[in-house]
Order: sequence, then C-alpha cells, then structure tokens
Amino acid sequence: MAEEPPAPAPQAGELLADDYRAAGFGGRIGWGEHPALLLVDPVEAYAAADSRLYLDTAAAALEAMARLARAARRSEFPVIFTAVHYEGEPAVDAPHFARKVPGLGAFRVGSEHAAFTRICPPEPGEVVIHKHYPSAFFQTRLRDVLRVLGVDTLVIAGFSTSGCVRATTLDALQHGLRPIVVREAVADRDPGPHEGNLFDLDSKYADVVDVGTACRRLGEPPHPGPRG
Repeated sequence: MAEEPPAPAPQAGELLADDYRAAGFGGRIGWGEHPALLLVDPVEAYAAADSRLYLDTAAAALEAMARLARAARRSEFPVIFTAVHYEGEPAVDAPHFARKVPGLGAFRVGSEHAAFTRICPPEPGEVVIHKHYPSAFFQTRLRDVLRVLGVDTLVIAGFSTSGCVRATTLDALQHGLRPIVVREAVADRDPGPHEGNLFDLDSKYADVVDVGTACRRLGEPPHPGPRG
C-alpha cells in the first residue's frame, strides 16, 4: 500500500497568524448600524507619476475607493474625504514631520499634486477634512462631524497603509468607532509595509475586509448571475 504523501509544511504567514490567535489577537469588531466611508488622501501626490510620493499601486486602489463611494452614496451613507493641506511651508504647521518627510511639500495649497484625483473626487456637499499630520482625527473636526452624523462604523480606505491609513484607523478605534479597513482600497510604497500593517491592523485595531464585502455592506446591489 502506497504511503500517504506528507502534509505540506505550514507557511511562515500561517505560523504567524496561528501564533497571534493563540495569544488572543484577531477577534472581530463587526459592523454597527450607521457606517460612513472615509477616503484618506486620494490625491495626485500618490497617483501622478511625476510626484515624489507616487505609488504604482495607486490606480487600482483608487478604482476600489470609487466603487466604495458609489455604494455608500447609493445608500446615502456619508462619504468623507481628507487631504493633507499646508498654506505655506509644511515646516510652519508640522515642523518635525516636515523634517522627517521632505516630500510633504507636495501638499502645499496650489500644488497640482495636492488636488483630488479625477478617479475619486468628492462630490458637491461632501465633507472634506484638511489635516497637517497622518491621523485624520488629530487637530481636525472629524470626530465632531462623525458624532453629529451618528456614525458608529468607519470604513477606511486611502493612502498610505503604513502612514495616514494606519494612524487614522488607530485613532478611530480610540474614539469609540468600529474601524473597517478595505484591503484593495489602500496602498503603500512597498508590499512589505503594506502587508505587515494590514496584518497588524487586522490583529489588533480593526477588521480588514475585501472590497466586495465592504461594498455589499454599504448597499451595492448584487450582480445578476448569467442567464440560463
């Protein structure tokens, strides 16, 4: 009788996930009743090829963001945008941040890279939050806006996974909201920081979900199946 082939060895990612689960990480926060979509910095600084901050994965993430926005608008859930915004030199408003990241000059008012992209721009009447630092909550009116709107669940997409998305997600949790990060609708400069931060966020601070799941929860109609 032929011997059974050996079971494949677990991959490094599986071992890591098992270790985190054994330590008590990775529970589910779940969705509340009143979601809003937050699109973090979907601007040309990340999408334009001539920008120092350009991400070659930005276009695909922006398409996913646009799909999320269509679903949220269809259900009349709030859609909120953020943009990093400096009236003059970033060193005036965020001196140490500007020293650490000289590329912040892309976000000066009037820079073509500070503008929202044509793929996913805000519509008239939608809230735009201007910020100086990574978190959309720090020294902005975002928490007050969400409180007035009665939001309990914040669906988060945007740029970049390891920077503004992560900082905003952590603050959302700390402000008593349910953070939902949409995997295909965030992007970063390199797969390492991108995947590492998604893993860490999903383990500790948020639920990371795929774009189809998020769109269905936001009210995207199901696609009809093929006719028989």
